[in-house]
This record gives sequence, C-alpha cells and structure tokens, in this order.
Amino acid sequence: MHALIVVAHPDPSSLTHAVAKRLAAGVGGPHTAEIADLAGEGFDPRFAAADLTAFNQRTPLPADVAAEQARIDRADALVLVYPVYWWSFPALMKGWIDRVFTNGWAYDDPSESGVVKKLQRLRVHLVGVGGADLRTYARHGYLWAMRTQIDHGIFGYCGAPVITSEVLMPPEDGDWEPRLATAGTIGASLFRKERTAEAA
Repeated sequence: MHALIVVAHPDPSSLTHAVAKRLAAGVGGPHTAEIADLAGEGFDPRFAAADLTAFNQRTPLPADVAAEQARIDRADALVLVYPVYWWSFPALMKGWIDRVFTNGWAYDDPSESGVVKKLQRLRVHLVGVGGADLRTYARHGYLWAMRTQIDHGIFGYCGAPVITSEVLMPPEDGDWEPRLATAGTIGASLFRKERTAEAA
C-alpha cells in the first residue's frame, strides 16, 4: 500500500514540513510513503485558460496536472498536510485541488444524470496545523466550517472517504513534540486494517 503525502508550505524547515515527515516515518514497511512538496516542486496553483479548456474536455490536461493525477492514481491513501490560513487551505493547496481534481477524473458531471463520484477507492486524511487554540475554533465554529468546505464540499463531492480530519493545535507549553507524535500515529494507522489482515 502506498501513501501520497501532499504538503503546502514554502519553508522546508517549518512545523508543517516536520509534521509531514513524522507522518511519513510512521507509515513503515511493507507500506510506502511519498511526500509531494508543492512549494519545493514549484507547482503552479493558478487555474488558467488551459485548465478551463481541459475542464470543458476540449483539450488534453496540462502536463503538470496529468502528472499529479498519475501520482494520486498510484496511491491508496492521500494525506494533505497544511497550515491553516484564514480557516482553510493555503492558496497553493487550494489551487492544487482546483487544477488536479478535474471533471472526468475526480468526478463526472453530466447535467442530465447527476454527478458520478470517481474517487471512492481513495482514502483521504487531512492534517492541518492550527494557529489558535481549540476554544477559539469551537467558539466560532471553525472546525465545522472547515469540514463542511473541505471534507464534504471537496472530497465528498468526489466520493473519496475522509478517514482522518485533524487540526493540530498550538500547545500551551510550546512543546510541539506531542503533536508530532500524533502525526506519527496517524501515519502508522493509515493502513492498519491491512496490517491486521497480513498478521492474521
């Protein structure tokens, strides 16, 4: 089994990258993990004219979009690791979703028969890195808003089940190690069902 871990942060020494690395380390053999560093790889998040004509299925997909779809197609689990900016993804990750989760690949939308969800085989795990405490998120309903927008609005539309939806909140004592340990635990649990079956 293979996990694709997509991270969106411009600083490779950031906490977000540390979470992604710890999560990848937790996956462990015989399973594999790949980190897709959108900023480091220079992914262009702008939905341009070529994306629009491909969306309308008049032209082939741009090469970079086709490459990202192939990378997801090789994965059994998709893990998104991101800092929470304005109660959502950073623009880089949102643009990746906008460009890569295309009509005809992530879903089909023939207006006469309704949406066909095409990513039902793909398990999704969402790991945000928050900048406020849980009380703030709860008081303003941010967690529910994010789950409505991301878990349901994006992945539910494509049929991909969201298995993990976690925001790692800042620790009061400043020690992020327990949060990094949580990331490792998430990595170790990605294919737990398969590991149990293999051991039986």
